[in-house]
Parts: sequence; C-alpha cells; structure tokens
Amino acid sequence: MAFDPADNIQDLQYFGEFGGVNPSISDSSTYTFLSAKSMFDTFEGNTDGCYLYSRHTSPSNLYLSEALAAMEGTETANVAASGMGAITPVLLQLCGAGDHIVSSRTIYGGTYAFMKNFIPRLNITTSFVDITKLDVVEAAITPNTKVLYCETVSNPLLEVADIVALSKIAKKHNLKLVVDNTFSPLSVSPVTMGADVVIHSLTKFINGSSDTVGGVVCGTTDFINSLKSVNDGASMLLGSTMDSMRASSVLKNLRTLHIRVKQHSHNAQYLAERFEKDGIKTVYPGLASHPSHELYKGMINPEYGFGGMLTIDAGSLEKANALMELMQDRNLGYLAVSLGFYKTLFSAPGSSTSSEIPEDEQKEMGLSDGLIRFSIGLDNNIERTYEMMNACMKELNIL
Repeated sequence: MAFDPADNIQDLQYFGEFGGVNPSISDSSTYTFLSAKSMFDTFEGNTDGCYLYSRHTSPSNLYLSEALAAMEGTETANVAASGMGAITPVLLQLCGAGDHIVSSRTIYGGTYAFMKNFIPRLNITTSFVDITKLDVVEAAITPNTKVLYCETVSNPLLEVADIVALSKIAKKHNLKLVVDNTFSPLSVSPVTMGADVVIHSLTKFINGSSDTVGGVVCGTTDFINSLKSVNDGASMLLGSTMDSMRASSVLKNLRTLHIRVKQHSHNAQYLAERFEKDGIKTVYPGLASHPSHELYKGMINPEYGFGGMLTIDAGSLEKANALMELMQDRNLGYLAVSLGFYKTLFSAPGSSTSSEIPEDEQKEMGLSDGLIRFSIGLDNNIERTYEMMNACMKELNIL
C-alpha cells in the first residue's frame, strides 16, 4: 500500500489518563521516581517510559514527536521551541570545527544568517549554490563537507530541490542530506526520496493558526538520540525545548492538516493561473511555466496539490508595498510574515524574511524589490478573492 502521511497521522491512537480522546497535557517540569536507581538509569538513558525533566522530553512532546515521525515516515522525531531551534542543533550535531556545508542559496533568511554569519565563529563554513544545478552542487563538495542542505520548495523564490538526485549525490560523498520541508507538508515526503533528516517549522502550515512557535527534527532513532544526549546532544544542551501546552495544541491542529493543505493548494493554484493569465509575473510550482513543474509534479502526493505559496512581481518595492497595504485595507489578507494561516499573508521578502541576505546576493539569485510572497489562505470563495485582488491591481496600475 502506498505511503500516505495523512493516514499515518489518523491511525495514531492516544488516550488521556482518564480516557479522554485527547492525551492529557503533562503540566510538569520535573518527574518523580520510586527509587534512586530508576533516576540514575534514566539519566543514563537506560529506562524506557520514565521521564526525568522536561528539557529532556515530556509525554506531551513525545505524543507530538511520534505523530510527526509518522507523518514524515521516519523512525522518530524531536520537537523544539521554534523552527530555528530545530535547524541549528541539527547542523551543530552534524558539523564540527573545520567542517563544511553545501546549502541552497535560496533558503529562509534566519537559516542563511546562521550559516553565513554565526557558525563561521565555530570554524564551520558554507558554500551557497543554485540547488537546481546538480553539477554546481557536486562541484561545491570538498573533503570536509558533511551536510547537503536544502528546502523542498525554497523560501522565497519557490525553487524546487530534486531530492532524489540530491540524495544520490549525498550518498556518493557520504554526506547527510538535510531537508527543510516547511513549505510542503503532506505534499512531499522527503525521506521516501532519500533524505536523511527532515525539518519543519511547526509555526507554519502544520499548526496553521499563527498562535504557536515550534519546530521538529525527523530522522533515525540513532540521530535523534544523539541530539538528545545529556553529554553532547545539541538539542539537549542548547535547550530549545517545546512547552508541553504548545505541543498539545499543535497535535490537535495536526489532525486537520490534510484538509487545510488541500484548500491552501486549491486556492493557490486558482490564483496563480488567473494572475499569470492577467500578465502578472507569477511563480508557482503548479504552473506549467515553473521551470521545475514536471519535476515537482512527480514528487508530490497528488491529492495535496502544489502547496499554498506563490509569488508575484509588482515591478517595484513601492508598488509592492502599495498593493499589500491596499489588499490589507480591503480585508484580503494581512501584511505579515510567516505562512500557513487561515487568512492570506503577504510580505516583500527582500525587505523582511530574506533581509539577512545582502542586496547583491538577492539580485544574483533573482530576488527582486517588487517580489511579493503570498501564503494563500483558506478562503471559501476564491473566485471572489481573485476579483477583489484584481481590482486592487488595476487601481494601482499594476495590471
């Protein structure tokens, strides 16, 4: 039977301690033991089912971790307090002084800043490449390279990583392929294509209500245990622990992810097709004009579509800002960063979520001043939304 991430989530069964249909929230930072030896054994990692201290883990965090591992098809997972709280420990666990990373050049600005500005202090270097050019990717690998890093669909340019081909390169050179799958939950399952580690910012589509910050690392039991080691685990020692209340909240929202992703994708596909027909420069993986459309079409689980993210180019930052302000005024969405909310969110990434990337590098990668990134919402009448957005564009002479 084909791998279906939504079915794996649905098949999980958790009962609360009093028989509740939702597991009880573990509202404790520390846990008691019946014997001193049990405490010692737990510190040593030799006692299954015992909890010690919530920075290590908690029942609520484990429920969510298990659900996300089931969704991604990995052996296990570890949740974190933010997306960056998932990304940074992974890179620090896999790399040490003198090591090297090959990364996609178009990635989330915070991830870029960590690789470009922070980890060089630890003598870890990064080469940023066009991830769509496999010969360029392989040419950037050195004897010190340990990690090949990409986003399934890149932020904000929506470039598509050929995970199968990148996995072959990684295995050839004994590298770990780390994939940030934040833009494409359920639509793409990177582990089935050869990824070693899959990361999500839970803040976005997975939670879906813009009320929680969180992250997750999905991988093998050995790797997740190494992250959680009390002696040298980056997740454990850096302390990016998710709160149990938040873990419980995300778990509830995860159960409706399959419904939400389908609607996000449906709405984004409709708007992208209409915008492109109107002559607006539109980038969306579901359009035949997208350079990786056929590749991505072969990667996705078709019922979940091509995702909820699209970009348009308004021609200039001035026009982009005016359009976003007008759309917000007309209640078509919010001028805000992040994504995956029930309402459409839009921002100019060059001056917001990608502002950490220097202007010359933005231009080199094709990130223009007029680019607007849309996270398309769950609008029931997307035709009405389009007509109202079209009117805004006409009013500002963008069309």
